Amino acid sequence: MREAKTERTTKETDVSVQLCLDGGDVSISTGIGFFDHMLNAFAVHGGFGLTIRVKGDLEVDGHHTVEDTGIVLGQALEKALGDKSGIARFGSFFVPMDESLAFGAVDVSGRPFLRFQADFSQERCGEYDACLTEEFFRAFAMNAGITLHLRLEYGANAHHEIEAMFKAAAHALRLAVSEKKGLLSTKGVL
Repeated sequence: MREAKTERTTKETDVSVQLCLDGGDVSISTGIGFFDHMLNAFAVHGGFGLTIRVKGDLEVDGHHTVEDTGIVLGQALEKALGDKSGIARFGSFFVPMDESLAFGAVDVSGRPFLRFQADFSQERCGEYDACLTEEFFRAFAMNAGITLHLRLEYGANAHHEIEAMFKAAAHALRLAVSEKKGLLSTKGVL
């Protein structure tokens, strides 16, 4: 099984992530309802087993909780992939969600990069600040060592827009980590 458990404790957050790329139970608790919903969608649509437990300084705001979750989830992905041999490496996917459409593309290359393009229709979804979506994906991509491109094509409801982006990222990643023979690199290494 391709799985990993990672943890991170700071003065601002205490984060624990258990990830299995080949499926399993999903249980998310970050203290931010909408973020839990997005992470649950990410796990289900990626076909991942995922347990996340976060205690963060939500009395300040959700920033540290969301960013640190991205850091630790990214570290878990990097660890679960090992030397990255035997994966398809690339994946891309469009997700329509009602009036919204999002696109995600990933290269599991060992070269961290994020290209994020979105103008959300509302600033908040419940207790979640829409701008934290980019913070999460930046932390995730940098710590996973992946190149990730996410683009919101259009939409009118921030809930749908953000959820489409999480699902697009999940489906693209599911394709990229699917099993394939050998190492997909002309260099012979990633």
